[in-house]
This record gives sequence, structure tokens and C-alpha cells, in this order.
Amino acid sequence: MLNTLKQINSTSAFNRWAGFEVTRAETGEAELTMAFRENDMAQYAGFLHAGLIGAMLDTACGFAAGTVAGNVLASHFSVNCLAPAIGEVFIARGRVVKAGKKQVFARAELFAQTGGQLKLVATGDAILVPVE
Repeated sequence: MLNTLKQINSTSAFNRWAGFEVTRAETGEAELTMAFRENDMAQYAGFLHAGLIGAMLDTACGFAAGTVAGNVLASHFSVNCLAPAIGEVFIARGRVVKAGKKQVFARAELFAQTGGQLKLVATGDAILVPVE
């Protein structure tokens, strides 16, 4: 499962540019990391840009859903920014909340890591639909 998600991740030009790395995959769960690059990932105040926050949460939800439903597309996605995203590395952990035949509900959390400390900075929820 992990190797499959790593291969899928490698086919996305955006994910390669951002440096997303799939670090864990189990049935209904996925985790990815991204090293922060201030020169092209920060917003005006130096925090991780909300677009990248959304991208990490969306990808974590999609990969988690993919472990139970195969290829999926998001039909709805929401993000909650809880704290300024300041960190050296960002870790997104996605999990399936409920998988049905036509929809998969997933949730993800985004953590900022500085040294050995993790801080929850955002959450996201997605509804994904299996596609052929």
C-alpha cells in the first residue's frame, strides 16, 4: 500500500514541486510530510501559505480514501486554519471516517514540526467519490 501511494504521489508534478513524501499508509490511513521552503512557500507574514495547507490536507484525505476505494476525486473539501503554520516540516495525517460505495468521508490534520515538537495548525474534511 505504501509503495502504491508513493508511486501515485510521484506522478503529480505539483506534489513533486512541493516535496510531498508519503511516509505511512495503512487501510483507511495515510501520512505525508513536506519540508518548508520559506522562499517559495510562505505567505506575506512568513507562514506556510494556506494554499499549501489545503493541498496537504486534500492529498492526505485523498490518499487515505484511496487505500479503501481505489482512485478517488474530491467532490467537497473544507479547511480550518487553527494557528499560524510555522514549522520546519509539515505532517498531514489523513483517515477515512466512513467509506460507502459512492462516497468516502475523510478527515485530516496538519501538524507543524519544529525540532521534536508537533503543533496542530489545521484540519480538513473531504468527501471523495470513487472513479474508474
